[in-house]
Amino acid sequence: MGSGDYFAIGQRALTLLEEQAGLRSTDRVLDVGCGLGRLAWPLGERLAETGSYDGFDVARPYVDWCSGSLGLDPARFRFHHADVRTKLYNPDGRIEAADFRFPWPDRSFDLAIATSLFTHLLPDAAPRYLREIARTLDRGGRLFASFFLLDERARKALAGGTALQPLTWAVPDGLVADPDVPENAVGYDADWLLGEIARAGLEVRASHAGYWKGQPGLEYQDLVVARRR
Repeated sequence: MGSGDYFAIGQRALTLLEEQAGLRSTDRVLDVGCGLGRLAWPLGERLAETGSYDGFDVARPYVDWCSGSLGLDPARFRFHHADVRTKLYNPDGRIEAADFRFPWPDRSFDLAIATSLFTHLLPDAAPRYLREIARTLDRGGRLFASFFLLDERARKALAGGTALQPLTWAVPDGLVADPDVPENAVGYDADWLLGEIARAGLEVRASHAGYWKGQPGLEYQDLVVARRR
């Protein structure tokens, strides 16, 4: 799940959610690709009794660990396994990522979180996930997501060898770091992604460049905050 201090990274992400996405204690939160619950843990203290959290991940051991080890109220903090196929985390999954439908009805959530999710999702599946996020967000609901956005700055850094994230192999609408396990690190063409965000019914409210591009940034990955129209 990456290096670094589990608790410090979770607290930093919580601060960003408050500052950038207007996290409220009463929010119904969806964590798309919840991993080992680095965000669920601090949200356990931040969300009020009227708030709730649902997280899902394609790696069943992660989901089982979160359910059994975090000690959060199971009535309000729920972890779900999504049997989506990915070479990196779930090679025997039965569902193609581009066909996956989130198991919640329309307008179920106020805030969707997708940190380090799209950076492991190939471009052919990204529009589906964006549409599902928009579908399950209530009117005015927010999305807080991270990406490797291939804009002019990123392409210059990659060409000049100053990018901290090597993305060298071309795929439709993006670049990957490893052609054998492409989900290891995925970057999207920035204009293409912005178009897909709009087509999903979301409106970008803020965007912050990441320092993976070799220049100062708010976080390592690029951050995007959007709202359901």
